[in-house]
This record gives sequence, structure tokens and C-alpha cells, in this order.
Amino acid sequence: MNILTFDIEEWFHILDNASTRTEAEWGQYETRIYRNMDRIFQLLDETNSRATFFCLGWVADKHPDVIRRIDAAGYEVATHSYAHQLAYEQTPAEFQDDLARSIKHLQDLTGKRIRSYRAPGFSVKAYNRWVFPILLEQGIEIDCSVFSARRAHGGDASMALFEPGLLNIDGTLLKEFPINTTGILGQDLIFSGGGYFRLLPYHAIRELTRRSPYVMTYFHPRDFDADQPMIPGLSRARQFKSYYGLKGCWPKLKQLLTEFPFIDLAEADRRVDWSRVPKREVLRT
Repeated sequence: MNILTFDIEEWFHILDNASTRTEAEWGQYETRIYRNMDRIFQLLDETNSRATFFCLGWVADKHPDVIRRIDAAGYEVATHSYAHQLAYEQTPAEFQDDLARSIKHLQDLTGKRIRSYRAPGFSVKAYNRWVFPILLEQGIEIDCSVFSARRAHGGDASMALFEPGLLNIDGTLLKEFPINTTGILGQDLIFSGGGYFRLLPYHAIRELTRRSPYVMTYFHPRDFDADQPMIPGLSRARQFKSYYGLKGCWPKLKQLLTEFPFIDLAEADRRVDWSRVPKREVLRT
């Protein structure tokens, strides 16, 4: 099962960086989302691929036609928060307000209920699993925030979930589609999105995709924008993580969608036998 998803945000929505931290800074940057979305729509049409789009409420607010176009083309719209803040830096009340604001903007534009969520930066750790009951309270049925490996802005290796599963929160179940990993030489390797996809050569991505029974991708419009300016204030390490491989990412994605079939999250939900998946108990904290 190969699932195709895009996190719809602007090129300057880089986390944990002073010059791009909040809405107050975003107004100084040019808009590039339209040209980047045009390419994505064209590629999906050419390869007959389905995808789920995790959209920022901020994008829905500032560029509502982007969301309307996604919906009008028949693609699934999900939420990626409103203001693209790290969940573990928010209080539960701030997280809930941000999520509710995002859901309202997206539902108002599409006229459809928002069922699925992904945290910015996969920023759910062991100590902020309180996000899960809040998701349920806001009507979210499917989460895609679990990243069972170490990473800069998130990751909860203790969750140990690498395939679709159920999170049990006080008897209420939340469907989870985590990021998949592949074990190589004792290490958990991620290959299916973001900087990992840009870093790896295509032959490795092809082989890892071929042998993985479950693949959850995550791409951003900026991943395919080789001409985007350099964000000020980034360290050399962050520059590498954010800009390396931009020129080669587009042809790799095109080849991947040509060689492998991909479905959206809604279709994946229908295909999973939820009576047979692993379960994880999540305590309210």
C-alpha cells in the first residue's frame, strides 16, 4: 500500500527558525505556492495518481483558491494545523484553538468535514501525546503524525508503530497512519518524503519502495522549487537539510509515480482491516 500525501504550506514555512517563526515574519516573503501547486496538479493528472493534501489553515485564509482547486479536482483535503507551529511548543489550549481554526477555514471552503490531521514537523513526542484526545474532541478520525524514530522536530520511537494502527485513548480509537521506516544495519531509515527523499538516490528509493508493504509519503510544494531564495538565518546544517537535492526531487517523484501505484488516505482507510492492526494505549497527560 503506497499512500501519496502533500503538506500544503509556503516555501518559507521552515520550523524553528527566527526569521520564519510566526505569521508576523511571513509577510516579508514572496508568494510561490501557485507555481508549485501547478506542477503538482499536472503531475498527478499525468500519472493518474490520487493524493491527500494536508493544508495549513493559514493557506486557506490567505490563498483560498488553492484549497478550492484541490477540492474541485476531487482530491482529499486534510489539516496540517493553522499556523504551522510545533505542537510540543504549544499549550493544550493553544493547540486546540489552532486546530479548530484550521478545521473551520478548510470546512468553510470545501463544505466537507475534515477527518485527518498531520502535525507540523511530526511534532508529537512522548510528553505531548495530549494532542491525540484533542484531535478526537475536534472530530479528527485519522492522524498521520506518528514518526517512530528520532528526528529534529519530533519523533517518538517509544510508540514503535510503523504500519497503520489504532491509538486507544480512554476507550476511543484514533486511526493512525504513521511514517514508515526501513531497518538497515540496525538503523531506522526513512526514505519516503521531505529531506530524506531529496537526499537518497532514486535507485535506493525504488528498491525501498518495492520491498515495503506500506509506504506513507510526505512532500511539500517547496521540495520541487529549485529556484526558491535562501531563507535568512539558517545554519549551514539547516541550509543543507532544507535545500539539498531540490533540483533532483521533481524527476525522482515523477519516476516514482510512473513506476508505482499510489492512493490517497481515504482509499487507504477503506483498504485497511482495522480489526487486525496493532493497537497502542495512549494515556491522557
